[in-house]
Amino acid sequence: MVISASFKPPREIFAIPPTLIFTPTLDNYRELWRAWPAFFDNMLNSLIITIGATAITIAFATCAGYVYSRYSSRALTLSAFFMVLVRMLPPIVVTLPLFPVFSYLHLSDTHLVLMLLYAAFFVSLSTWIMRAFIDQVPRELEEAAVVDGATLLQILRRIVFPLVMNGVIAASLFVIVYAWNEYIFALVFTTRDARTTPLVISEILSTVEGVDWGVLFAAATVQLAPVLIFVLAAQRYVVAGLAAGAVKG
Repeated sequence: MVISASFKPPREIFAIPPTLIFTPTLDNYRELWRAWPAFFDNMLNSLIITIGATAITIAFATCAGYVYSRYSSRALTLSAFFMVLVRMLPPIVVTLPLFPVFSYLHLSDTHLVLMLLYAAFFVSLSTWIMRAFIDQVPRELEEAAVVDGATLLQILRRIVFPLVMNGVIAASLFVIVYAWNEYIFALVFTTRDARTTPLVISEILSTVEGVDWGVLFAAATVQLAPVLIFVLAAQRYVVAGLAAGAVKG
């Protein structure tokens, strides 16, 4: 509905009965480009932040998943419980306590602050996904590499990481969808330089002149398209990520 409405003239968007057959127009997209140029500038911010948050999350989750897969202790069990507990907290709960901290560190309104926040909230889920995939990597491969003189870092980079690439894609997908569309952290911790597209969409919704629904639907379509394409391309990895370890004895 959103996508089709973005190509309709304004008078036909909420027509009753709905118009199923209409002449598509790009006027809404032209108006979005003309009236809201910041939308496309902020989309670049969204891209940078999403890529950065995903890279940070996967790096830490792969290392943590390896530790949880290959070692066991009471301390690791407690740390696992703590990770799950942090993930259960609503983002708004930690927003206000963190605001003065990031202000003191001069990280407010930077790409890095959102990268760190998004990574922190998804490293726990990504860790369990990576652990499930690493559990399926034969230990004999690592033992053979140790005999050949490989270090732990070399084992992770040359053996483990290539074999769990499906898990990397599955874990990345969750982070990408969240980081691309997140609103609360972006609203609180950014003002100008690191603003993301969800903030511009909220401004389109709250204009004094009233909501231009055609422009709004065009913005929502542009915002949705990259993630939708990625999800459709990687959906089989998502299924693999959710099912990983489900049949492990």
